[in-house]
Amino acid sequence: MNVSNAFYTKIGLPQKIVWGYIGILIFMMGDGLEIGWLSPWLVEQGFTVQQTSMLFVAYGITVAISAWFSGVLVEILGAKKTMSLGFLLYVLGTVGFIALGISSMELSVMIPMYAIRGFGYPLFAFSFLVWISYRADQKRLGSAVGWFWFVFTGGLNVLGAYYSVWAIKELGHVNTLWSSLLWVSIGAIIVLFINKDSLPANKAASNEKLKELGKGITIMKDEPKVLLGGIVRVINTTAQFAFPVFLPLYLASHGIPTSQWLAIWGAIFTSNILFNLIFGIVGDKIGWRQTIMWFGGFGCGITTLGLVYIPVWSNGNIYFVGAVGILWGACLAAYVPLSALVPSLVKENKGAALSVLNLGAGLPVFLGPAIVGLSIGVVGPVGVVWILASLYFVSSVLTHFIKLPGEVTVEPTMKTVTATK
Repeated sequence: MNVSNAFYTKIGLPQKIVWGYIGILIFMMGDGLEIGWLSPWLVEQGFTVQQTSMLFVAYGITVAISAWFSGVLVEILGAKKTMSLGFLLYVLGTVGFIALGISSMELSVMIPMYAIRGFGYPLFAFSFLVWISYRADQKRLGSAVGWFWFVFTGGLNVLGAYYSVWAIKELGHVNTLWSSLLWVSIGAIIVLFINKDSLPANKAASNEKLKELGKGITIMKDEPKVLLGGIVRVINTTAQFAFPVFLPLYLASHGIPTSQWLAIWGAIFTSNILFNLIFGIVGDKIGWRQTIMWFGGFGCGITTLGLVYIPVWSNGNIYFVGAVGILWGACLAAYVPLSALVPSLVKENKGAALSVLNLGAGLPVFLGPAIVGLSIGVVGPVGVVWILASLYFVSSVLTHFIKLPGEVTVEPTMKTVTATK
């Protein structure tokens, strides 16, 4: 083994697909660059928060569908073909959204185009997650997956946010949207061409995968604790997709402009990336359920409320708001042990149990904006935050009942990969 092989092995990166990780980072940077500012900008153009939430709901529905089927498509088509399809759908949706939707500011055009765009990143990114499961040493699969979430979240919520701070000022909002095509194209070229490894189709396994999707529905009836785990997974990131729809507008009313909000958003997920690793260790030490209940559910509930009250109490002090945001991002990572807890609930059909988490990873993308759209006109932004915080507290209660069979401690060795962000 040469020096580079030893280095990659030590840090848990499969050397054959290192370039793929880099490509995912850049692709997700392009995909995520508008998350923090699209809603407030559209409101400035004359749309209501309810209308922008409809846009994100449509996007979230296609994200959930795409995430649910990504694993099956990899087996049927192969990794590179599935990722190419994701890239193509992203490009078509983005071009249509900007050239036809944004140019006319017609919501009836924007919604279907943005929905097409939503099929893109799960097919691209989650297909690579399957690829990792085939190439990583099983003893280091957890580390390999951890690196995936590092580049996925780092691109989507950190680099995308910080790039937008510069790009909006220098290029303007519409040209910043167009620039996403540059970044996703660079990412796609790196994964599909510079990365020389390939993962061919496996038609035999695809039939099993289709059966596994069916089991992913029935197991929620047969194993109620798996259903509870799926609900907790949905709650985990619902606020993450609800906040960008209305929180920038609320903060702006308290003296924090969108540019500063984007900096806070980037800081939140820088914290989240670091604590993904920390809470993995904490979960092994004090228990998975305890970590999710107290640091995840209770911690996120308290810090979620902080994001609506600290701006008022501090007169819009960005440092205080940023601090509570960083704490929220850290607590968000405390749900990481769900990926170990849920498959450990069953002796068989672990893949089906994990598919429930896959679905739980996609549903918040539309559920978060849907909660905003349905409730903000009735209860206002403070009321929406209370709804989101209450969901976190509910997740703590639900997690209390997700107990391992016989209360036996199970070693958290992951043999299967799931989309958990």
